[in-house]
Amino acid sequence: MTEAPPSPENERFRQGDAGATFVLESKGEWYHAGFHLTTAIVGPTILTLPYAFRGLGWGLGFFCLTVMGVVTFYSYYLMSLVLEHCEKAGRRHIRFRELASDVLGSGWMFYFVIFIQTAINTGISIGAILLAGQCLQIMYSSVSPDGPLHLWEFIAMVTMVMMVLSQLPSFHSLRHVNLASLFLSLAYTFIVVYACIHAGVSKNAPRRDYSLESSKFSVVMSAFTSISIIAAIFGNGIVPEIQATLAPPVTGKMLKGLMMCYSVIFMTFYSAAVSGYYVFGNKASSNILKSLMPDEGPALAPTWLLGLGVIFVLLQLFAIGLVYSQVAYEIMETKSADVNQGMFSKRNLIPRMILRSVYMLLCGFFAAMLPFFGDINGVVGAIGFIPLDFILPMLLYNMAYKPSRSSFTYWINIIIMVVFTGVGLLGSFSSIRKLVLDVSKFKLFSDDVVD
Repeated sequence: MTEAPPSPENERFRQGDAGATFVLESKGEWYHAGFHLTTAIVGPTILTLPYAFRGLGWGLGFFCLTVMGVVTFYSYYLMSLVLEHCEKAGRRHIRFRELASDVLGSGWMFYFVIFIQTAINTGISIGAILLAGQCLQIMYSSVSPDGPLHLWEFIAMVTMVMMVLSQLPSFHSLRHVNLASLFLSLAYTFIVVYACIHAGVSKNAPRRDYSLESSKFSVVMSAFTSISIIAAIFGNGIVPEIQATLAPPVTGKMLKGLMMCYSVIFMTFYSAAVSGYYVFGNKASSNILKSLMPDEGPALAPTWLLGLGVIFVLLQLFAIGLVYSQVAYEIMETKSADVNQGMFSKRNLIPRMILRSVYMLLCGFFAAMLPFFGDINGVVGAIGFIPLDFILPMLLYNMAYKPSRSSFTYWINIIIMVVFTGVGLLGSFSSIRKLVLDVSKFKLFSDDVVD
């Protein structure tokens, strides 16, 4: 069996751990965790919810959205309890991979989690840059429809900004950025809801059709693709790293942060899903802003309002890209920084600037090269988010707390693990199927993002 790296209780190891000392410094309050959680979960992907409802219909759409919300809240709460349990036993874990390796007693689990986390976090960083570039392109096209600039040039602009912002040294230093991100998510959600209502009552209101696809096989595949989309939207995958930013002792703080986050989720997810699907039905685009701004014909809401919504989305994407880059930065600084010298010493500052800039350049390059990354992300979401957010937390709780096999908690955890293992497998199959069906639309460095 492969041995995991030294455990966190090893004092010499922790003292020499620059990733823990610099990137995951523990100074935050519960509301800071709430800001980080909200940015990690409540992003522009919520504008995909009407599209997810399109594959499920009203009843199943509401059911899946609610079940995913309840299960993920429960999952993240269990994860925080396991972290608190380990801390009380003298083993404070600040990384998902360390927690999984310690509780499950398996060295290979350390590398499994770090692989899945890296795939998810890098994918989201690439996706954030791609979507931000698309936001700039939308604004540019509205001002200069025949302008010479291409999508990859807007992606390059976004990448340059991200390279600058990436120099914020620690996860905790993002607390004010993520507070702004919380307000931005509320702002563009309410703009989209108002725009959908405006479109629904206007003379140009689209014809409403809520029917599903005619083929039973297509209905089933679309349903599981939609379920994977909702699972990915609720996905997080960095709860231990967020909890690591809290000043110890952390008991009870994460629950308060989760309650703040899910209050925002309740206000945004349901309102965006209901208003968008009600107005556009089975014609809803994978980004409801596209439905409100069709390629042909006039915008279905005031252009200035939609433009403001796009700006708010653009600004929040910078925060999301920063949050999901923290695991990569922590891994890099664990290897490159010298904890015995200051965070801003020349010895640590120069490697940090170089490594983080190179990381962002690579993310920007892949965003420009792969403007069909949404389809790839659907596969990554099904394969990555479901194990990390719907299966592992339940397994870790059962292993750490060892509830009685006759207890309700034990069996509800087992049921969730079994159900979501099946959902993950079927979601992966349906997402890969969509990837194959869309392959003819893929073109490297294209100006058009595959819907």
